[in-house]
Amino acid sequence: MTPRHHPGDELLIAYAAGSQDEPVALVVATHLALCPRCRKEVERLEALGGVLLADQDAAAADRDSLERVLARLDETAATGPEEAPAPAPPPGSESDQSPKPGALVPRPLRDYLGAGLDQLDWTTFRGLEKVELLPGLAGFRTRLMRIKSGTAMPVHTHAGSELTLVLAGGFSDVQGHFVRGDVAEADTTVNHRPVADPGEDCLCLAVTDAPLRLTGPFGRLLNPFLRI
Repeated sequence: MTPRHHPGDELLIAYAAGSQDEPVALVVATHLALCPRCRKEVERLEALGGVLLADQDAAAADRDSLERVLARLDETAATGPEEAPAPAPPPGSESDQSPKPGALVPRPLRDYLGAGLDQLDWTTFRGLEKVELLPGLAGFRTRLMRIKSGTAMPVHTHAGSELTLVLAGGFSDVQGHFVRGDVAEADTTVNHRPVADPGEDCLCLAVTDAPLRLTGPFGRLLNPFLRI
C-alpha cells in the first residue's frame, strides 16, 4: 500500500540537507523506506542542493529561501533534474530503498531497536504499550507505541509539534485516516482523539518536542500531574 500522508516540504528539505534533529530524521528516514514518492523527492532535493551550493553561500534557511527552493523544484519537475551525481541512500535504509516483503519494522528504525518487538521493554497503560527510544536526547520524546485495536486515546492538543508514523494497523482522527507508511503532523492548532482501527493493533513511531495537553473534561484536571 502506497502512503497517502507524507512529511511536509520543510521536513523533506531539512532531511535532504542533513540539518534535522535525530528523532525527526528517524521518522522521515523510516517513512522513506516505505514511500517511493518521497524517496524520489529527497533524491531531487539532494541533487538540487548540490546545484544551489555552487550558486550561493551557506546561510540559515528562512521562508524566502524555502520558497526559492520550492520554485526550483517546480522547474526541475517540468524540465528534468540538472546533471548531478546520484545521491546516497538515506542512512540505515534498505539498499534498494524498499522494505523487504513482510518486514514490519523498516531498517532505519530497526537499527535503533536492537531487538525484536517481542523482546522490547514495553510499558502498558489502558490499551497503550510504549517503548522509549533515544531517552538521553534533550528536547524530544521518541516512542514506539502499540495501541490496542479499537482503543481511543484521550482528547489532547500539543504544546509543540508531534510526528507520528504508522507501521502497522491504522488510526483515525480529525485530520483523516492513517495507515502503514503514513505520517501525521500535529501542533498547537490540532485538538484530536486518535482511535485505533478495529481488527489490528496500531503500531507507530511518535516524536514530540513538548508535552501533550489533555483537553477533555477530566483531562484538564490531570495536566499538572502528567508528563506525556
